[in-house]
Amino acid sequence: MNKNVVSLEKLSHRYSKQWAIRDITFDIKSRGIIGLLGSNGAGKSTTMNILCGVLNQSQGTVSIDGVDTRKNATEAKKLLGFLPQKPPLYPDLTVDEYLIHTAHLRRIEKKNIRPAVERAKERCGIAHFSKRLLKNLSGGYQQRAGIAQAIIHQPKLVVLDEPTNGLDPVQVIEVRKLIKEIGREHAVLISTHILSEVQAICEQIIMIEKGHLVFSGTIQEFNDYEKPNRIIAVMASPPNDKEIMAIDGVLEVSKTNPSTFQITFDPQKEASENLIEAAVKGGWRLKEVNIARNSLDDVFNKISNKKIIQS
Repeated sequence: MNKNVVSLEKLSHRYSKQWAIRDITFDIKSRGIIGLLGSNGAGKSTTMNILCGVLNQSQGTVSIDGVDTRKNATEAKKLLGFLPQKPPLYPDLTVDEYLIHTAHLRRIEKKNIRPAVERAKERCGIAHFSKRLLKNLSGGYQQRAGIAQAIIHQPKLVVLDEPTNGLDPVQVIEVRKLIKEIGREHAVLISTHILSEVQAICEQIIMIEKGHLVFSGTIQEFNDYEKPNRIIAVMASPPNDKEIMAIDGVLEVSKTNPSTFQITFDPQKEASENLIEAAVKGGWRLKEVNIARNSLDDVFNKISNKKIIQS
């Protein structure tokens, strides 16, 4: 059963007189990958720092598996794994030395340290580098070592801040695959500004803008936030632009090549049906017509720019 493992209730924080976040409320399930989105200065980092116990909130509560992070910070942190944007590595230690050190920091019992290290290495695909100095690993494998320290104590929640930042395309694919595997057993919260990354690995999206929660839902709900308003039409005997503009509901027409048109339409009108009807009557030999989905950037900008209702 995928129950809630993290709960934020009316979370607010103020720096001096300015509220950084206000009344943020959401839950995180015990398994799966959630993307935390927001523009620069939106309050995303403040929310993440409070969740990770780095910062005490001004108002509201955060609990991890029922443990209040403010009232019982030590116990709450035992349930949390964190990888900051720059992995907290000791370059002159070997992979084994580093993970043993982090296991001690996580207060894992001495008899359980070696099994925990081996399990983390195996899950992150770095067992064959056990005796390799961290400074001699590639960026992708250093990131894997950073993820290994975040999961070595089997936390309920794993928080990853920009986990693929600075990696080459092959390393990005490998780290994303690893994160997906971790998400099958843990709740994983990813803070990122790369929308393609959210689309590739996240199941849920939480978006904060101007200190307020403006979206919380599935990736599909995010994609469908704004009704599409563009048609891509391919015609063997295309008309001129004016004839297409004359169709009821069409707002704008542009050509991508001599036979392909991008048509912006009024979502309230049946422009696609009107286009097909006009094409049949005009002999335009319509070969293909598709509704163009809004990009994640379009949806992000739409939500970012909407009016924030103060509570």
